Amino acid sequence: MIKESSSPLAKHMVNTLRDAACKPIEFRHYLKELAKLLIFEAAESLPLCERKISTWQGNFNGSFIDESRVVCVSILRAALPMQEGVLEVLANAEGGFLAMKRDEESHKSRLYYDRIPDLKGKTVIVVDPMVATGSSLHDAISLLQERGPDAIVTLNVIGAKEGVEQIASAFSGVAMHIAQIDPYLNKDAYIVPGLGDAGDRAYNTPG
Repeated sequence: MIKESSSPLAKHMVNTLRDAACKPIEFRHYLKELAKLLIFEAAESLPLCERKISTWQGNFNGSFIDESRVVCVSILRAALPMQEGVLEVLANAEGGFLAMKRDEESHKSRLYYDRIPDLKGKTVIVVDPMVATGSSLHDAISLLQERGPDAIVTLNVIGAKEGVEQIASAFSGVAMHIAQIDPYLNKDAYIVPGLGDAGDRAYNTPG
């Protein structure tokens, strides 16, 4: 299930990220803010609970997101600002990390770090700013599904049409919330128009 944001604010922030003059500190800031906007849009997929609280008018039974059943997993390294944004909104959710590197010749991803808490009975929010071929996100979702979560939701900033459609086709039960879908990939499997290498731009890493 693909849900592309129709928010003018999301489009504004994505296009700010596209700008080559966007500095690393600004780049990280907008990734974090986009994650917050996308988690608001994805909130209907999150588990709820009732809890009694004390208010100025006495006790009150209110509806809350059950943060004890939410895990936010980032695909390193560009997703770290997005994970920070989600965990600012859901302060008691757990965090997990996957590190995957793309082979520039085959365009396939390789997992080299895995630090994930117990997922049984939980909703996993996967944050990954870029969905190009979809290879990294596909491998991440496959790995996470094996660990028994109740549901998986992805938050993505930008993706090529073919990569997004590949994820939707492979994982019909996964809700993908994405700020912008771009038309296609070029011959080097980079998103067009895209925004460049998100990890390099976020952390000022020389290309």
